[in-house]
Amino acid sequence: MKKFILIALAVLVTFTACKEHEDKINEVKIQAIVEGLPQASVEILLVDKTHGTSYTAVTGADGYAVFNLVAGLYEASSTFYKEAAIYNGINSAISVTDAGPNNFTLDMVTSTASQVIIKELYIGGCMDDADKQYLNDCYVILYNNSPVEGDASKFTFGMSPGANSNATNPYFKDGQLTNTDFIPAWNAVWWFQTTVTIPPYSQIVIAINGAIDHSATVSRSVDLSNADYVFYDPDVFNMAAKYPAPSASIPTSNYLQTYCYAQGKAWPLSSSSPAFFVFSPEVTTAEAFVSSPDNIDVPTNTASSCAKVPVDWVKDGIEVFNASAMDKNNKRFLSSVDAGYVVFTNKLGYSIYRNVDKEATEALAENQGKLVYDYAGGTADLENGSTDPSGIDAEASIAKGAHIIYKDTNNSTNDFHQRKVASIKK
Repeated sequence: MKKFILIALAVLVTFTACKEHEDKINEVKIQAIVEGLPQASVEILLVDKTHGTSYTAVTGADGYAVFNLVAGLYEASSTFYKEAAIYNGINSAISVTDAGPNNFTLDMVTSTASQVIIKELYIGGCMDDADKQYLNDCYVILYNNSPVEGDASKFTFGMSPGANSNATNPYFKDGQLTNTDFIPAWNAVWWFQTTVTIPPYSQIVIAINGAIDHSATVSRSVDLSNADYVFYDPDVFNMAAKYPAPSASIPTSNYLQTYCYAQGKAWPLSSSSPAFFVFSPEVTTAEAFVSSPDNIDVPTNTASSCAKVPVDWVKDGIEVFNASAMDKNNKRFLSSVDAGYVVFTNKLGYSIYRNVDKEATEALAENQGKLVYDYAGGTADLENGSTDPSGIDAEASIAKGAHIIYKDTNNSTNDFHQRKVASIKK
């Protein structure tokens, strides 16, 4: 009996010791650095990379934000405005230990807002009428976020590795990205072959896959037969299911061209979590840039070939995280391109839609009486969902003649949400 009691006590002591270790709270200090100096009044978002729990704190006069956390792996990010400039920062390698000290830095770098931006990205597909996944209806919308005509003629579309946010990325080592002055464009890029101008507060729809009426055969899908442009270059990518003959309403001059420096019969854009971006080459053309071996990097093998796009060329990007793998997702964009991410669930007809800049939109005199509120198109009521915090229903407002100014901080956590139904779905 005594032996049993001693064993029970030993187990209890061991359990209590483990419990105390698990529950130990550590002081964690993160210092925001702007232009080489500590910066006060920076709100830092800290995410537990294992459990997905998030915390926020604001830096004091010494530039430090203080958190009280259990040991684990965390990611810190922030967007800060100073004298009309945007500063973004991200640190994906914060390892909090019980031994301490737990002091870290968050280097904030300048980031530039663009005139022409990505308004919506539809990449997750939907379920067809037999409840099988349908993925051949992807599209992207570019929007002129300003009151003057925008020129997108040199815009080029790319994606960064890993293919999915939870996949192996040859540029991600020890919790940090190894590329510092370029963004890798994996597999291939696409570009316009004609002049592309976008009127003020207007958009163009670009079919990434078939520019046809997908809803004619898959009722939950979308009609892309009226798209303005289409990714279509069958001499390079010829998978018929992904690239059917475009609608006759789209002139051949509006077919985007591509150059593949890796492998495949189709551009392998992720349906769950791409790092999707647009860039504009300087002093050269997209074709000349990517067809030069001097600009191609092969970090691991031929299948991973990437074009090294200078960071300064990047106009906009969306970092998408896989909702079903929150404990395994990793950043692929540098903070100057995108300091955050938007969580996405595919297969259900959802899209990734940009949030409205409420203050800027309401400030436009011509919008008086035209803005529609009580937006209900988000997915905040669903697990890992999100919505537009502005409360403005952008599409309903546009239908009433309003001019929308969208949020553009180069931080997808602030700038985008998951929308229940694609905006072009009728």
